[in-house]
Amino acid sequence: MRGFQLFRARDSRHAIELLAQHGPEARLLAGGTDLLVELKSAARAPRIVIDISRAADLKSITLSDRGLEIGALATHAEIERRDLVRNMLPALAESVHSIGAVQTRNLGTLGGNLVSGVPSMDSGPALMALDASVILAGPRGERHMTLGEFFVAPRRTALAADELLTAILVPKASLGKPAAFLKLGLRKGQALALVNVAASAWLDSGVLKQPRIALGAVAPTVIRAPLAERYLDGRSITAETLAEAGRIAAGEAAPISDFRASAEYRREMIAVLTRRALQRCLTL
Repeated sequence: MRGFQLFRARDSRHAIELLAQHGPEARLLAGGTDLLVELKSAARAPRIVIDISRAADLKSITLSDRGLEIGALATHAEIERRDLVRNMLPALAESVHSIGAVQTRNLGTLGGNLVSGVPSMDSGPALMALDASVILAGPRGERHMTLGEFFVAPRRTALAADELLTAILVPKASLGKPAAFLKLGLRKGQALALVNVAASAWLDSGVLKQPRIALGAVAPTVIRAPLAERYLDGRSITAETLAEAGRIAAGEAAPISDFRASAEYRREMIAVLTRRALQRCLTL
């Protein structure tokens, strides 16, 4: 392990000050589940580490007029346990439960999962299907953006070198919206997703309203399936309708073939999981 300088941030403001001082050379340490791997690699290890794990102002989960705001340092385990999340955002609770092992969920943070920019992340699709946005803070003030804007490329986000992801906001209009998350991996536990899908929709007299479909591990970033969403909006629920939405969503993805699965298999599973996720959220 190569040596590095360690700075401990007292709160988010102090973290932003430290980032402004040290810029691109610095990496943030929150749960550490990703960064510790990099620290063991001489080629990728940062020269400066800013520990933000003690920043209490980044750990809250609060309900306001804007919606449900989740601090970037809220751990997966805490999010999963909170009744507020389980009652209003069950799909998010399901998604964070599927992340790694118990030890990973106890240490890993929601903000860290999003900032990693990994296309196969589990939290991204669930949040995207609920129209969540992120709040970034830096020397120039705050920025708000959708997750679609935040995810730029594999392992790349719109976060500037001197900015900090402070919170994730699920808007008030999405609280309580029927939603579901499904993940396909090579094993039941501690699996990296081959495909993951989240779906949400309101149901009004048997008609779908404001459907959302988000896909992970099947494109360079987590993506929405807008063509499938437009197809569903205003339609009555039938087995054929849900199956067609799955087929359309599969056509909107850009899966790759690797040693874990072929692109063709992934595309077939997008169609299956999309249909199942829609069925599941509409029976909640």
